[in-house]
Amino acid sequence: MTPQLNSDLLETLKAVADESRLLILRLLNEREYTVGDLASEIKLGEPTVSHHLAKLRKSGLVTLRMSGNQHFYSVHILGLTRFKRLVSEIEKMPVEPAPVVSDNAWIDALGWDAEDAQVLRAHTVNGKITHLPTKNKKLLAVLRWLATLFQPDIIYSEKEINAILKAVYEADYVGLRRDLIDLGYLRRERGGSQYWLTPADEFPISTAE
Repeated sequence: MTPQLNSDLLETLKAVADESRLLILRLLNEREYTVGDLASEIKLGEPTVSHHLAKLRKSGLVTLRMSGNQHFYSVHILGLTRFKRLVSEIEKMPVEPAPVVSDNAWIDALGWDAEDAQVLRAHTVNGKITHLPTKNKKLLAVLRWLATLFQPDIIYSEKEINAILKAVYEADYVGLRRDLIDLGYLRRERGGSQYWLTPADEFPISTAE
C-alpha cells in the first residue's frame, strides 16, 4: 500500500466512523434516496443528512444523480469496491514510492489562477491523475481540466468518453464520467448513448479552497 492509498483509507474510515453515516450508506446500498426520504427514514433533520451525505460523497462512497430539481443519492459501487480492497490490505505497511519528476508545463499553459493550478500540481503527475481531491472545490478544478480534453460541438459515445478519461485516471474513469455529468461539465442525452461538452460559459465556478 502506497502512502497515498494509506491516506485515502484513513479518510474513508473517518467518513464511515459515524453511526448515522454508516446507516445512510447501508440504506443507499438498497436503493436511491433523496435527502428528504433519508431524513424521514432515519429521523434526522435534512441539513444534518445533507452534511453526512457530503462527507460520504467526498470519500467516494456515495454518488449523486440529478433529475430536474431532484437529487438522488446512491452507493458509488466503484468507490465502495475500492474501499473494500484497501481494507483487505490494511495490515500492509505503506511503501515509499520512487521520486517522480513531473513536467507541469501543460498546467502553466492552461493560464489558470495560482490556486487552481496548484490543485492540478498536487493531484497529477505528467498529465495523469494520481488521486482525486476530497474537497468539492478542488474536485471542480480537476473536472474543469478534464473538460478541456473534450472538443466543443462534437458528439461522443460512452465508449469514447471512457477511453479519454481512462487515459488519465484508470482507477475510476466511470466515476469521473458521472461526476462530469452530475456537476455540469458534460451533458448526456436521456438514453445515455450520446455525450457532449457543456459550453464553457456555463461551467460551474471552481475556485480551490
